[in-house]
Amino acid sequence: MRVLALGDVVGQAGCDMVRRHLPRLRQEEGVDFCVVNGENSAEGNGILPSSAKQLFDAGADVITTGNHGLRRREINDLLDQNTGLLRPANYHPSAHGFGWYLYDMLSYQVAVINLQGTVYLDNIENPFAWIDRMLDTIDARIKIVDFHAEATSEKLALSYYLDGRVSLLFGTHTHVQTADERIYPGGMGYITDLGMCGPSESVLGVRPELAIRRLSTHLPTRFENADGPCHLCGIVADIDEKSGKTTKITRIEIK
Repeated sequence: MRVLALGDVVGQAGCDMVRRHLPRLRQEEGVDFCVVNGENSAEGNGILPSSAKQLFDAGADVITTGNHGLRRREINDLLDQNTGLLRPANYHPSAHGFGWYLYDMLSYQVAVINLQGTVYLDNIENPFAWIDRMLDTIDARIKIVDFHAEATSEKLALSYYLDGRVSLLFGTHTHVQTADERIYPGGMGYITDLGMCGPSESVLGVRPELAIRRLSTHLPTRFENADGPCHLCGIVADIDEKSGKTTKITRIEIK
């Protein structure tokens, strides 16, 4: 099977970029399954039912999120419906929504697992502990993990830890596409960060002057998404349906 994974979608501009290019990408690349991180797809941050609908309508089969996934209360009901919109699985059990999803491909199932790191982020359940506790209970040969984490070291450590146990692990959250896509000896595809779908001339999607003001003064600053040209970043991976191993992984960027 061929999997397309797209990095963090930022605001309406990012949604528009996905709507413009995802249908064509699915067709041209022969994509069987698509995962999109939508945790910043609402203007400001977080995800709303309206932005989730845009991503699903554009061709996302599963939408993952991260540390902003529960920021907007309006999304709670949709999260609870368990229709392929995820929040990090290692959140407290009282959180709205679900952290993993089984997608039926008719002849086989694909499990998508959404995890969040703990280095420089919230003090939630350790992702290594969660995956050890739950991985064997998820009945699917193909397992795809979106690891939404700040620290490169944490992403790399989890990748070595999960090689041979999952099919594909990609990092999200830092919004800058990394050039380290690879296949591990145990057959797991990996990239440290998919990048983002949003304004190219920005600081992680934010207007540069606002990010500069916040970082140079340490004063409260209301962030606004940047205008102008956008790009779309992610990866395409081929996964063997019988073995569950990745056989090819390629970075993509569309400007």
